[in-house]
Amino acid sequence: MNKMRFLFKLRAAGECPLLTANSRNSSSAGAAVSTLAFVPASAPLDTMELEDLQDFVSRSKRLFVITGAGLSTESGIPDYRSEGVGLYARTERRPIQHTEFLKSAKARQRYWARNFVGWPQFSSHRPNPAHLALSSWERLGKLHWLVTQNVDALHSKAGHQRVTELHGCTHRVVCLGCGALTARSELQHRFTSLNPGWSQEAGGVAPDGDVFLTDEQVQHFRVPGCEACGAVLKPDVTFFGDTVDRDKVRHVHERLAEADAVLVAGSSLQVRLEQRSTVVRVTIGDVSLLSLSLSLSFVFQVYSGYRFLLAAHEKKLPIAIVNIGLTRADHMAWVRLSARCGEVLPCIVPL
Repeated sequence: MNKMRFLFKLRAAGECPLLTANSRNSSSAGAAVSTLAFVPASAPLDTMELEDLQDFVSRSKRLFVITGAGLSTESGIPDYRSEGVGLYARTERRPIQHTEFLKSAKARQRYWARNFVGWPQFSSHRPNPAHLALSSWERLGKLHWLVTQNVDALHSKAGHQRVTELHGCTHRVVCLGCGALTARSELQHRFTSLNPGWSQEAGGVAPDGDVFLTDEQVQHFRVPGCEACGAVLKPDVTFFGDTVDRDKVRHVHERLAEADAVLVAGSSLQVRLEQRSTVVRVTIGDVSLLSLSLSLSFVFQVYSGYRFLLAAHEKKLPIAIVNIGLTRADHMAWVRLSARCGEVLPCIVPL
């Protein structure tokens, strides 16, 4: 048995703790954490499927990785769509829309008040074994580039350098007037100064740091403007209904063109559609001639990682997917595992 297969056998047999050197060498990473509260149920690992993934990763010299919300659920951050445990399944809450944030001062007040309450918990989340495994792959030269659809900064906390945050990062705040970027932690101090003694209790924290508060709870919350120009501040993230920066998308496609294989980890690659009904009436004078009920679909997330999979498939790059449940690209996958990323990725030897 060669060295690589021997190491893989040890890890697949349950002796695959994340490379401890990664935690020691990265002060920002801290200890790996894992919680299953927001992780959907999955079948036990299949050793043959693990071996297929090991072979897939071993053959790649410039691996391109796409990650989604399913990678961070094991860090205690719920996703929106997971069956039974996602926020859509457990609550009626929906993320704020881009146009609502821009047009409504009341919506911004509500958003920032809720974000202020949820920030201490959200910002405290740590990378889990899947994040740290991918970071170790980068340091060892296996991972060429990583693009994440998450906004939680856990890849950066794990020590990643070769990473694109496709939808931005909640740990940054951008001024819509002058474009200045500041740390979200600094804004938390400004919120505290402007709202002394203000505190509210809330429920669980969403993937973007949002929590639920009533309008009555937030009506007296004060929101500061940009320190440089006084304009509106916004999280440096792509809200639902907004578009991803074209230069960022172009950069990711350039990195994909340099890759020789693609791994999807923790993403269903879905675009969220919301069905809404509206009634259209045609009238002349006081006479109603026609009444129609129409169901309209609105695209909330306008740029999914699925587009990168389409490009990879067109280039005939081999594709592997690790995700609990179905994905939009299953028909393209050479290797497919329906399992937890934090259980699978630390078992792979990046040789």
